[in-house]
Amino acid sequence: MAAAYRDIFYTSQDGLKLYARDYGDRAAPGSPVICLPGLTRNSKDFATLAEQLATQHRVICADFRGRGRSAWCDNWADYTPAHEMMDTLDLMGAAGIGQAVFIGTSRGGIVTMALAAFRPNVIKAAVLNDIGPELEQKGIERIAGYVGIMETPATWDEAAVKLRVMNEREFPSLTAEEWRAFARRTFAEEHGAPKLDYDPKIGTAMRKGLEATKGEAPTMWPQFGALAQKPVLVIRGENSDLLSADIVSRMEAAGPDISSATVKDRGHAPFLDEPEAIEAIDAFLARTAR
Repeated sequence: MAAAYRDIFYTSQDGLKLYARDYGDRAAPGSPVICLPGLTRNSKDFATLAEQLATQHRVICADFRGRGRSAWCDNWADYTPAHEMMDTLDLMGAAGIGQAVFIGTSRGGIVTMALAAFRPNVIKAAVLNDIGPELEQKGIERIAGYVGIMETPATWDEAAVKLRVMNEREFPSLTAEEWRAFARRTFAEEHGAPKLDYDPKIGTAMRKGLEATKGEAPTMWPQFGALAQKPVLVIRGENSDLLSADIVSRMEAAGPDISSATVKDRGHAPFLDEPEAIEAIDAFLARTAR
C-alpha cells in the first residue's frame, strides 16, 4: 500500500538536515496547510488530520530540528522558536510554498506567532492548538519537569501505561487502544522497543530559558497582535493547564476574525482528531483557505 505522504528532506541555514511529511496534491484546490508540532512532538501527531485535509489541500507536517527524523543540534542554545521559525521559512522554500494556512500545536503556535511578526505575508490564516500569547505557570512548570529527563520505557505496554499515569487526569476518556496509539506517536521505535523521539537537549534549552526569565515564560501579545490581523481559530483543551479560558476570551477580542473551539475531555494539547476539533478546522478552512 502506498504511503499517504511524500518525504521532504531539506537543509537549514545553519546546515542541519531537516524533514517533513508532504500530503496531498501539489495542485490541490485549497490553500496549502503547514502543520507545526509541539515542543517535543513531530509530524506523526498530525497524521489523521493531514490525511483528511489532503483531499482539498496540500498539507506539510514538519519535524522541527531535534525531533523525529530531523537532525539534532550540537548546542542546546540552537533550540529556540527563532531557529524553528527560520527552519519553517526554509521548508516553505524547499516545498515551493509562498503562503499557507498554519496549524500550530503548542510550540508550533509560538513559532506561528513569531512568524506573523517577522514575515506576516506568508500566513493566510492560522489555527492555534492550545497555545496563546500568555501561558499558565502551572503548565509551564509541569512541562519543564519532564522534558528531556523522563526515562524511556522498556516496552510499548510500559510506554502506554507511563503516558496514562502522567496524563489521565487531563485526558480522562481515552481508551486503552488510544493510549497505545498515543505512545506510538510519542516515541520512536528501535529494535522493536520504544525510544525517545527528540533530543533531550530541548529540555535543557527550555529550563535554561526559564532560568533567564526567573521561571516565567515571556508573553507574546505583540506577536499575537500581528497574527490577529489574519483569520485565527483558537482550539483549547477543556482541561488545559497551559491555556486558560480567560486568555482565549482576550485573544478573541484582539482581532476582527478570531474564533475559538473547546475540545471536551482533553488537556494540553488536543490531538486534533477529535470530532469537534476536525469540525471546527474544516469550517474554518472552508471559509478562509480557498
